[in-house]
Amino acid sequence: MIYLIGGPPKCGKTTLSKKLSKKLGIPWISADTLQSIVKEYADKKDVAKKFPWSLIRKTVTSNDVAYSKYTAKEIVKLYTTQAKATYGAIDTVSICEITDGNDYIIEGYQVEPKLVDALQKKYGTENFKAVFLVRKDVEKFVEDCKKSATTNDWIIKKTEHEETYGKIATMISEYGNYFETEAKKYGLKVFNMDHDFSGKLDEIEHYLTSTT
Repeated sequence: MIYLIGGPPKCGKTTLSKKLSKKLGIPWISADTLQSIVKEYADKKDVAKKFPWSLIRKTVTSNDVAYSKYTAKEIVKLYTTQAKATYGAIDTVSICEITDGNDYIIEGYQVEPKLVDALQKKYGTENFKAVFLVRKDVEKFVEDCKKSATTNDWIIKKTEHEETYGKIATMISEYGNYFETEAKKYGLKVFNMDHDFSGKLDEIEHYLTSTT
């Protein structure tokens, strides 16, 4: 079984993957790692087109500057462009693990509903279980991210101005709308992580590991 976990950044995908990995005793990989590999071996003239947000953030490291220059909708568009450039790598890992008879977890914003639908049609729905995690409450997101104990948290580490937290939260919420709309289109499950985070993780874990 390939477990696919998608959704915007900072919605709990990595935490869920680690929890599921420990429960099932199977490996997991971040699609960010796959994206980095794809980017490294991409034709240099295509990097800006395929990975625009990564290229921007390489020079504009401050969240305050980046989120002032680009709107939430523009940033979501940049993320979705990069996601599509990573589809092939996620496909390759999936079929390799399916062929070898391994269970595996792949998580990341690059795991989009459209990709999940394509993989299920290509390799069989019996080989995949997928969920999408979102956050929509802007104020709650800002409150929670300031309490983050994550090492090298990219929001806290690169943000100085108070208003930027709200801009980032707005982008996450906007991105969540995208995932909800796309998931509904393909009949895939979405979980809102705004409240009772630990309880939601348990609920999702049960959903993914249930045989029914």
